Amino acid sequence: MPAALIRIENLRFRWADDADFCLDIPFFEAQAGERIFLHGPSGSGKSTLLGLLGGVLVPERGRLQLLGNELTQLRPAARDRFRADHVGFLFQLFNLIPYLSVVDNVLLSCRFSARRLARATATGNSPTGEAQRLLTQLDLDPALHARQVTRLSVGQQQRVAAARALIGQPEIVIADEPTSALDAERQGSFLELLRDECERSGSTLLFVSHDRRLASGFDRELSLDMLGSAGVAGDRR
Repeated sequence: MPAALIRIENLRFRWADDADFCLDIPFFEAQAGERIFLHGPSGSGKSTLLGLLGGVLVPERGRLQLLGNELTQLRPAARDRFRADHVGFLFQLFNLIPYLSVVDNVLLSCRFSARRLARATATGNSPTGEAQRLLTQLDLDPALHARQVTRLSVGQQQRVAAARALIGQPEIVIADEPTSALDAERQGSFLELLRDECERSGSTLLFVSHDRRLASGFDRELSLDMLGSAGVAGDRR
């Protein structure tokens, strides 16, 4: 079996100002190309785990490997570079830059990472052309690509944020409750598009939500309680 893309061993994290909270994960693996649905109630530590996987947070103990790199051994600047090169984040509130156009928001990922810029253009597209392809693939009308993002609906902004996370084919795409502001019909169609694009690029998708109704179509469904109690290996349900 190939080496796991994500591997966690004996990880523990606690917030300095919250003695009651402790995220404790004995073991977890995810393979390249997997689509994993992780659920848990609000306050259970889902976003904290994503922050650890993105190198924004550092555990107090344990091992955290992404693509064979031990994140806990990297200096802050190196973790930032690693995240920009290899991890696409899709946030609950999207975090778009309001004064930039749709396409320019998508291209931010390539401006922070020469590696993702190179991968975005490897098929012969210009960076702008690849941004436009992704936006169109995610069902955003080309007539909207030059608009400022503040002139888009919530559902349209969501697609812009997804394209920004996906451009440059990052090995890992992390989505933190990105469908919470959408109705059920739009949630379903967006998830299908997101999964299809991750499959096309070979990205591992870690999708986090409190709503288990969205879990259909993922390779694995896990609860944060499962990770924190017995651990879950990459080849288990």
